[in-house]
Amino acid sequence: MIQVDNLTRRYGEFVAVDRVSFEIGQGEIVGLLGHNGAGKTTIMKMLTGYLEPSEGSITIDGLDIGTDLVQIQRRIGYLPENCPVYPEMFVVDYLDYAAALHDIPPQERPGRIRAAISRTGLEEKALQPISTLSRGYRQRVGVAQAILHEPEILILDEPTNGLDPTQIQQMRQLIRDLAASATVIISTHILQEVQAVCSRVLIIRNGEKALDARLDELQAGQRLRLVTDGEPGQVAEALAAMAGVAQVEAGGQVNGHGRGFGLVLAEDADRYAVSASIAALLAERGWQLFELRPEVRDLETIFGEISAQEGRI
Repeated sequence: MIQVDNLTRRYGEFVAVDRVSFEIGQGEIVGLLGHNGAGKTTIMKMLTGYLEPSEGSITIDGLDIGTDLVQIQRRIGYLPENCPVYPEMFVVDYLDYAAALHDIPPQERPGRIRAAISRTGLEEKALQPISTLSRGYRQRVGVAQAILHEPEILILDEPTNGLDPTQIQQMRQLIRDLAASATVIISTHILQEVQAVCSRVLIIRNGEKALDARLDELQAGQRLRLVTDGEPGQVAEALAAMAGVAQVEAGGQVNGHGRGFGLVLAEDADRYAVSASIAALLAERGWQLFELRPEVRDLETIFGEISAQEGRI
């Protein structure tokens, strides 16, 4: 559905986005993750056509954003950062105005507005001025205007920014509900938001793509954790020589029972087969096996590792 190739944006000599490429399929919920200033919002503005790339291409449903911008924007619902709505307007009047901007025919607007109000839980606030609403309800108004035209793609920039814990939970559920009928891209610097609602993460560091992976694949990983009482040098040497083991990381003592090792497996390695070989090796050498299990790394660990490669993302 969305194909981005070598997307680049420069401001003079400063490169805000540097040769970023990715593809997003229909129905995915993708988190665009990175520290503030990493380039996430710039990428979103280029995806929505509000900012022209310096280089690279964006194709959506086979349409090129350089030549088919209006057709592409009809397919996109966009909630910008900080939710720019008109506080002096009543909720229903603002949504009617947004429906006109989306070029929804007048006869269809009442039904579309009612549906958007219902999906975002704004029934009790529809006749109130936006200025009287809490931050959470203002965010809901912003989402409501983004879904009025029933877009195929929904792009949300920091959708939980400034919300309290209850409002965050409500917004997460709303995003899950919306994802039933649209591809969703969420920009955030908050790890928990990606883990809570996304199936895939794109990590941006200093304007570059540092990681593109499904969350379930990241958490499964190709790593094993081993604790044994063998002499560390001999254990490390024996493990490194095994088929399927790409890297051995020696750790410290574990509760006085032995030394820990982290094993990075080859991409095509069978984790179960390698585990069986390790157990057989330890038995053959007479080393005790205290622990052998898959090592699960959460998104926070991976994010920290990427951040440490070249300072902050």
